[in-house]
Amino acid sequence: MRAVTTIASILMLLFTVSLVFSQDVLKVAPEHYKVLLDNEHVRVLEVKIKPGEKEDMHTHPATVHIPLAPAKVKVTYPDGTSVTREGEPGKAIWVGPEKHAIENVGDTEIHAFIVELKNMPYKGE
Repeated sequence: MRAVTTIASILMLLFTVSLVFSQDVLKVAPEHYKVLLDNEHVRVLEVKIKPGEKEDMHTHPATVHIPLAPAKVKVTYPDGTSVTREGEPGKAIWVGPEKHAIENVGDTEIHAFIVELKNMPYKGE
């Protein structure tokens, strides 16, 4: 019985891990991101999203966003609510772990660095 419980636990863990990684932004919208650094503590991404482009629902651990150009983005959450945010070049923004979809609703390309903190992952709804 203990072996069955152990196997079931392992299978549940693998299923959960696959769900988390299937929502990773690099799998959802790889055309928008370039990995600049990836180690056991952080993943640093460069992001470029043209006006009108969208990304499907995905997750991030806690992040620091550093816009390199003016940006206007619509962020939509799993419950359907949305908010429009504007970024100023060089002004860092803290965002906790979350799941969202985004759309560039501005007139310029979004260009930013995103620093993901691996010790603060998104843990689900």
